[in-house]
Amino acid sequence: MTSRERIQLSLTHKSPDRVPIDLGSNPSAGISAIAHRNLMKYLGREESPTLIYDVVQQLAQPDMDLVDLLGVDILDIGRGFNDKSSDWYPVKLATGDKAFYPSWFKPELNSSGTWEARHRQSGDLIAIMPEGATFFDQTVFPFIDGYPEGRAAMNEVLDEALDRVLWSHLVHSPWDHAGDAGFYNELRKKAIHLRETTDKALMVVVGSNLFEWGTFLRRMDNFLMDLYTDQGNVAILVELLMERHMKSLTAVCESVGDVVDVIRFGDDLGMDSGPFMGLDVYRELFHAHRKRLSDYVHENSSMKTFLHTCGSVYQFIPDFIESGIDIINPVQTNCLNMEPERLKSEFGDDMVFWGGGMDPREILNKGSVQQVRTEVARRLDVLAPRGGFVFANIHNIMPDVPPENIVAMFEAVREFK
Repeated sequence: MTSRERIQLSLTHKSPDRVPIDLGSNPSAGISAIAHRNLMKYLGREESPTLIYDVVQQLAQPDMDLVDLLGVDILDIGRGFNDKSSDWYPVKLATGDKAFYPSWFKPELNSSGTWEARHRQSGDLIAIMPEGATFFDQTVFPFIDGYPEGRAAMNEVLDEALDRVLWSHLVHSPWDHAGDAGFYNELRKKAIHLRETTDKALMVVVGSNLFEWGTFLRRMDNFLMDLYTDQGNVAILVELLMERHMKSLTAVCESVGDVVDVIRFGDDLGMDSGPFMGLDVYRELFHAHRKRLSDYVHENSSMKTFLHTCGSVYQFIPDFIESGIDIINPVQTNCLNMEPERLKSEFGDDMVFWGGGMDPREILNKGSVQQVRTEVARRLDVLAPRGGFVFANIHNIMPDVPPENIVAMFEAVREFK
């Protein structure tokens, strides 16, 4: 069975020849640059470069040899871009090891040891990575002092405001090329090339975040209060975001909707202890828009819809299913009501679980190799039966994870019967 067949079968809630595996198909199932470099050294592959394709989270694009070695079954089509040596330049990680940044990303080191990332046109400081840190933090919240007054005023300044947020301005591939002439033709060409030259399933990351954009623009504390005290402006913002999301989603479906297997949306809606908002507020402000996005994909492509949403979102899963979401990630099982047994029992016939394969807080980073293997087997016993499951760590593999534990985790998946 090919990797593509393995993924496709599991997405139809049938059992493939083995559990499908993901590492690096999207920036919530990836690996930090430091962990990637440590892993490549551990494997005796020090000559393989560590390419930091997501500069905000400092995530590496997994080396193709590593993809094959670990048995990974799906690729991000963004890896088809930045494929020349001139697209990268060398930098040092916090560990002192060598890695590579995209040629367009040029942060500066200030006198206190903090890396500063500036807007490429205005020169404004938009993100920082303090000395010893392993990712960039947002410093600009364009609507922090309040919303523009009225729909027309908000619409007029929204594009500029979005571009001042690090998640938009410092975007990962392929979207760092979205402004290039003929981008969508090139996206299709590169996706077809990956499909013809590998047996992997393919994913395209589109985001289309709704709640999260409010937190990026207003800052988390302000936007959480807005959900209850200023729903009028929240509704206007979300409607304006949807206009932009639908435009890009239309272009993606037309470009690669018949080539790519999975389209990834994102919106972190939960904390460890529960959702950020009540179910009534979610339904009032976001549910119909989520359904519109999913319906469009299903009506205009062959892709399955994947929603990355962190935390305790148990209460929202029936609404996700009703809105047409096929896949949920990262399946954060150490949060309230997110036990794998509960999720599989209640939603396993209707929702594909992509993630949830490892405890990343206590076992993957702190446990022994045997503890890692035992934890993988325990979770697969619950989540793998009847298909509808793709193995991935809960979110990205962090810098403190020992390389031997990474190897043990993926070996245990491949050995599972």
